[in-house]
Amino acid sequence: MSAEKGKGIEVINYCNWMSQLPPELHNIPLFNLTIPGSHDSMSYDLDISSSIVEPDHLKRFSKIYCARKIVQKWAATQEETITKQLDAGVRYFDLRIARKPNDTNPTRLYFYHGLYTESDVESVLRSINEWAKRHPKEILILALSHFKGFDIKIEEQLHSHLTSFIKTLFGTRIIHKHPFPTLKSCWDQGRNIIVSYDYPAKQQPELWSKISYFYGNSMEPAKVESELCRVLEKARPSQRLFVCGLNLTLPENTRILKYILRLCDNFANVIQRSLPKLLRWVKQQAALTPMNIVASDLVTRDNFVSTVVQLNKISVK
Repeated sequence: MSAEKGKGIEVINYCNWMSQLPPELHNIPLFNLTIPGSHDSMSYDLDISSSIVEPDHLKRFSKIYCARKIVQKWAATQEETITKQLDAGVRYFDLRIARKPNDTNPTRLYFYHGLYTESDVESVLRSINEWAKRHPKEILILALSHFKGFDIKIEEQLHSHLTSFIKTLFGTRIIHKHPFPTLKSCWDQGRNIIVSYDYPAKQQPELWSKISYFYGNSMEPAKVESELCRVLEKARPSQRLFVCGLNLTLPENTRILKYILRLCDNFANVIQRSLPKLLRWVKQQAALTPMNIVASDLVTRDNFVSTVVQLNKISVK
């Protein structure tokens, strides 16, 4: 990728954009950087043969291929693999975890959004770790959450297995939360992976608690912008990481039918139509209120990553 010059930050390759930030940004806390993130990061990998996980009122149609196909069309918010998202410059990942009922492997876990994914959690985390090894100056933020289908009888066993796997896999690459890290402190220690684990009972020094994720809970870009404006101006977290989610959200009630019964449309098309407008708003709003992690659907489209990375020039002024 060619360099983006002019008034913005010069970045030669968004695969390594953090390492190319100007020295003035190396010693500021990570919550003062603007970081591109991916919403429902694994939804490119949904398994059409899996049962329907959500919404609840469609679960009973799991055996009908057409129903699963509709759920897939409206649950796939990403189109590129995790590795390609990383190569594109995405550094925050929204990873929603679930256990498939009746899986023969008692500790095997998957991701989900509407349907389960084809790839299991451990395989994907290994791929992320390999990428992190090759790019030691790029800081990755992995937000693990939801843990759907964790039967109460084996819930603790599943969490213990997963957290042990994470600590063993990432090892000394895991960034501790105290003192709050900067790019330079991470580089000096050879650490480049933050793991946020949204299950209070499993909090450990290596694992960060839930990172607040703010979003508009609407299919209308104007309402998304309005809600994020409110948060940024009146309720923005201080001295910690937080996410502004640009993502549109389907209704959870019967109003969802207004969208999913459009035979010639899908969620990716809806997102594609709204993303340019949302990115224009991001550039305008960032000049008024600092942002931290900005997450979106279709993160490899519409110059999303370059738009968010260039917002760091505001911190240099």
